[in-house]
Amino acid sequence: MFKFLLRQLNKLILVFFLSIGLFVYWFSQHLQQPLHISEQPFVYTLSPGSSFSTLVNDLHREGVLRYPRLIKIYGRLSGLANKIKAGEYALEQGTTLKQLFEQVKQGRVLSYEVTLVEGWRFSQLLSYLKNQKKLSHELEGSPWPSIIQKEFGYTSLEGLIFPDTYRYVAGSSDLQILKQAFARMQNILQQEWQKREQGLPYDTPYQALIMASLIERETGVASEREQIAGVFVRRLRKRMRLQTDPTVIYGLGESFDGNLRSSHLKDSANLYNTYRHGGLPPTPIAMAGREAIYAALHPAKGKSLYFVAKGDGSHYFSASLAEHNKAVQRYQVFKRRKDYRSAPKK
Repeated sequence: MFKFLLRQLNKLILVFFLSIGLFVYWFSQHLQQPLHISEQPFVYTLSPGSSFSTLVNDLHREGVLRYPRLIKIYGRLSGLANKIKAGEYALEQGTTLKQLFEQVKQGRVLSYEVTLVEGWRFSQLLSYLKNQKKLSHELEGSPWPSIIQKEFGYTSLEGLIFPDTYRYVAGSSDLQILKQAFARMQNILQQEWQKREQGLPYDTPYQALIMASLIERETGVASEREQIAGVFVRRLRKRMRLQTDPTVIYGLGESFDGNLRSSHLKDSANLYNTYRHGGLPPTPIAMAGREAIYAALHPAKGKSLYFVAKGDGSHYFSASLAEHNKAVQRYQVFKRRKDYRSAPKK
């Protein structure tokens, strides 16, 4: 009797392990099968704190995967259930169950990008970030100047954000983007400052950044950056006023209607009016790229002290006021182009 029971038990054990083996084999094959996804990528968001069962139930409900109970068992036995990461996942046609598990295990979530453009004001930057739907908006509806003071130690971030393309995932905040771009600007500014020419009329990297922002706003042709920098640097050395329109326009703020008048150039109350105030303006007036920063720290040699817009984005440079006045007559009065523009499009 005992031997009979032992034989029956051995059979049951054998059947059990055979079943396990068959299940493992079948499931290993199932892992390689493509999920049920149409031609359009399926985007699934796994919320923070969600369980592996939530993931499986959601995707089963959407018709993406089958056998949810078996998949949950696999998740528990393999330890995968405790390793998934929240986020937004793109599942494309041909994605297998195994690839899905690797995605959620490694946290390979969808990413997005924002491109911050050279020459933008900080107000333009904030407006752009506000329209990014995948970002959370910590600055919106809040006293953001006080947040900036607390987080960055500046009363204004004008010009302190480096223009570039930055990647982020859904749920990242506008403040995180600013921190990343601010840190990048600090790094690049210090790198360029260490390699600067000697004898420049700047005491700090911040002053060089102010100059770079003027160059950025004045330059329509990339090859002219160093020339424009040279004019501004020579004027500072000679204690001449910079007399650059973009600073005046910046100081006018929202009141500027696109028409720069002589009354604007005479307004001493505008602290950014470089026709009335000597030296650099109080802050940068826009985001400057690395090339503009380089130009500010490596101005072209020469004697030119003036430049006038030719109307096509480029400038005519002059060493004397008499020559400059002739150029003004030529390009601004007698032969003014119909498509004339005095500054680059930003």
